[in-house]
Amino acid sequence: MSASASPHSSSSAPLHLAVALDGAGWHPAAWREPVARPGELFTARYWADLVAEAERGLLDFVTIEDGLGLQSSHPLEQDGRTDQVRGRLDAVLIAARVAPLSRHIGVVPTVVATHTEPFHISKAIATLDYVSTGRAGLRVQITARQNETAHFGRRSVPDVASVTDPRAWESAAALFDEAADYVEVVRRLWDSWEDDAEIRSTATGRFVDREKLHYIDFEGPHFSVKGPSITPRPPQGQPVVTALAHATVPYRLVARSADVGYVTPHDAAQARAIVEEIRAEQSAAGRAGELLHVFGDLVVFLDETPEAAAARRERLDALAGYEYTSDARIFAGTPGQLADLLQELASAGLSGFRLRPAVAGHDLPAITQGLVPELQRRGVFRQAYEADTLRGLLGLGRPANRYATATASVSA
Repeated sequence: MSASASPHSSSSAPLHLAVALDGAGWHPAAWREPVARPGELFTARYWADLVAEAERGLLDFVTIEDGLGLQSSHPLEQDGRTDQVRGRLDAVLIAARVAPLSRHIGVVPTVVATHTEPFHISKAIATLDYVSTGRAGLRVQITARQNETAHFGRRSVPDVASVTDPRAWESAAALFDEAADYVEVVRRLWDSWEDDAEIRSTATGRFVDREKLHYIDFEGPHFSVKGPSITPRPPQGQPVVTALAHATVPYRLVARSADVGYVTPHDAAQARAIVEEIRAEQSAAGRAGELLHVFGDLVVFLDETPEAAAARRERLDALAGYEYTSDARIFAGTPGQLADLLQELASAGLSGFRLRPAVAGHDLPAITQGLVPELQRRGVFRQAYEADTLRGLLGLGRPANRYATATASVSA
């Protein structure tokens, strides 16, 4: 941060804030904390309470983690541990359950593109957009784990022991290319019904105008999808698409396909370089004029003093039996110190942040009741929700339907 840029400046651009919800929290020993509620992890009430707390903090949205295999501390295979949370509820179904219980916050479940069909996901997220009245999104993810591939039996992935193996990178690159096509199919299916395709006229007996339902006729190396969808166009037109990225190939997916990309810089210089690379990829993808948010991911331990936060982290590490590390920067300190860091990183071009609470029951309330008031005091976070849809909260306009536009131009 330059000497002239104060972290307390009220003229700074407003920040966007999201939280990533994962079981009892992102630290592997989080479930052993008294506040963790491990017996309720597989109940609707637990997830509804987390989303309600996030909404009390006026956050833009929550993401909900998911996977197609048991959680593991190893990036490519199962670890066999029984002293950490294992097992999940389905993220899309959690989102559909909690969305009607909230009013303003966006709900963004994780979807693993590698082994699911884009047609199914398009209608699932469109349905979520209806039950949330326009607050749905998705986080698209890939997987190259052999144990997850074995659940489906339709493809194979290289047998590699380390993510540094060149075959792992080659496999991941192909999966990210597939994910880009996946998102394109999903987006086309959302547009396959024009906004006024449903007539619903009891007087004439016409419910739908078949001329306003469109085949998408997608043909690519990974998918062949005719369409149209069976679900009418979502309230947002296009629910918000998000993705996590750590390197050039996934940055390219974000630039080509997403509305929000999550990145993991560890300082402002790295954040600036990542943002510049994504903007270059965005321009190369023909999207230079579109709003694309780049959010920084951080794992957070928040307490009233830096010493208390550090001590809690050390205690949890001792319970886990090893020092917790993450792809994202790990922050342990006070809400005020975190506010300083977020503004410093924002000065490098990030427009928002997705915070990962180390212990959901402790750090999520610390975000909503400690960090948010501090950011509000500095004039860089909203005082009230200013829109009714997730696209609106993120400043994203409601996009025109690509097929309706094409139809109009032909008839003209």
